[in-house]
Amino acid sequence: MSARPAKKPRDLVDGVLLLDKPVGLSSNDALIKAKRVLNAKKAGHTGTLDPFATGLLPLCFGEATKFSQDLLESDKRYEASVHLGIMTTTGDTEGEVIEQREVDVTPEQIEAALARFRGPILQVPPMYSALKRDGKALYEYAREGITLERDARPVTIHSLTLIEYSAPFLKIAVTCSKGTYVRVLGEDIGAALGCGAHLNALRRTQVGALTMAGMVTLDELLAHPDPLSLLQPPDALLSSFPALALTAELAKRFLQGQRLALGKEDIAVPAELGRVRVYHDSRLLGTGQLGEYAILAPERLISTVA
Repeated sequence: MSARPAKKPRDLVDGVLLLDKPVGLSSNDALIKAKRVLNAKKAGHTGTLDPFATGLLPLCFGEATKFSQDLLESDKRYEASVHLGIMTTTGDTEGEVIEQREVDVTPEQIEAALARFRGPILQVPPMYSALKRDGKALYEYAREGITLERDARPVTIHSLTLIEYSAPFLKIAVTCSKGTYVRVLGEDIGAALGCGAHLNALRRTQVGALTMAGMVTLDELLAHPDPLSLLQPPDALLSSFPALALTAELAKRFLQGQRLALGKEDIAVPAELGRVRVYHDSRLLGTGQLGEYAILAPERLISTVA
């Protein structure tokens, strides 16, 4: 019996892929497909999109995974289509219809309903979610027909605007804080209008400072003669932080984990304290915390800097 051929070793790939996730595919499945195409050794995504949702799914590879937490914590922007008058078990198109009501709403009523959800609000997480209870995802309980009490959680709807209303479909744009379920927002808007609702489409258009510019589909990735060229550098995740450039000697000490007193050095220091991205000779070294008296403390460091 012939031996099975050895698997090709994975490559050390560093960068960020702005994937346009297709409908019907989980975020993890999309990550696996992209990782296979790039033959990457280490990869992760920055917050899931439901299978029925599409749009911006930043995938991090290699050193970029060190900074993915920032996108998990960042604000998101979506465009959603709310189907008024029909409620489903999941709040989206993947669930079964549980109730239908007549839709008779005016533009003024819609605007009044949207106004109720702008700013800080409390939102009850859906049963069909990956949140854990006693080590078990809520959606697993839901599939068994079990409904558990869930505490409302604070989230912030930074903006909520009406794009178009063509009964019974309400198209909205939402910018929201982490932890916001747009499915639940759609259901709550429907409840406020008295007719109920579910989401029949959801597209993410922005994550933190990342937008759809440079976004590629899986088909484009598969067909590209040089898919690695589609990757953005790891610091694409850090564009909202001020940049700070070190000399060769200071860069060496920074990479050794030493705190640096930059007030004693001829270094241009950002005016604002807090998190900064640190470079030497245009190469990203990592991130640091800039404190009082221009003290720079290393935070997350790039390990592949020569």
